[in-house]
Amino acid sequence: MFSEEQIERYSRHIMLKEVGGKGQKKLFDGKVMIIGAGGLGSPIALYLAAAGIGTIGIADADCVDLSNLQRQIAHHTKDIGVPKVFSAKEKMTAMNPEVRINTYETWVNADNITDIIKDYDFVIDGTDNFAAKFLINDACVLTGKPYSHGGILQFDGQTITVKPGESACYRCIFPTPPPKDAIPTCSRAGVIGVLPGVIGTIQATEAIKFLLGAGDLLIDRLLTYNALRMKFREVPIRKKPKCPICGDNPTITELKDELEALNVCEIGEAKG
Repeated sequence: MFSEEQIERYSRHIMLKEVGGKGQKKLFDGKVMIIGAGGLGSPIALYLAAAGIGTIGIADADCVDLSNLQRQIAHHTKDIGVPKVFSAKEKMTAMNPEVRINTYETWVNADNITDIIKDYDFVIDGTDNFAAKFLINDACVLTGKPYSHGGILQFDGQTITVKPGESACYRCIFPTPPPKDAIPTCSRAGVIGVLPGVIGTIQATEAIKFLLGAGDLLIDRLLTYNALRMKFREVPIRKKPKCPICGDNPTITELKDELEALNVCEIGEAKG
């Protein structure tokens, strides 16, 4: 099943009893969709490629900018002006040429997201605006796709995993987007460069665990992190009967784009 080169490449996985040869085969067969190729998407993409996830999709319509390089480690100085999905694919392929990378040079919206995520086992939200975050949640809930949410701002980060039909969703915590200008933008508030590495690697870990069927996923638990205090906090979350999309009487039954979107820098909506 494995070539000698593959056995050597994934040897540190294969020797783990929770992974082994069968588990590595599950990773080869797995398909993970990353929406956002920036701060969060960069470490997620690199670690999933290194782990040998067989098919990885990555969606983003933005191009690399000089201000991205302080934190978006999949992109280098030579990539300025290059679409992020192609820049990320280059690094992922260089790390592991066995992995298939599907690129989607587009912004996700209500018209295209269902088609983008339909062939994937697990979705990861690495986006930087509220419209996309609520849309990803709604699309995954309506289609039954498990996914990982992540958000960062300044020195604070948060993440939670959602299994539709089983766990609380993003709208169980935040039913609607915040008022315009309630959350500062990256250009006004900033973000410490290493923060997306912390949150993004947790999100990548959740995807790997889901494909393996190993360990406990971060469901019904919002994990928050403050880099200044070097402190993690776990906030219990319950599925809300009155949730507008996953509750007993949902009011959201079809996808729509949130018009009052904020272009925030890898958002951290909930500070612990």
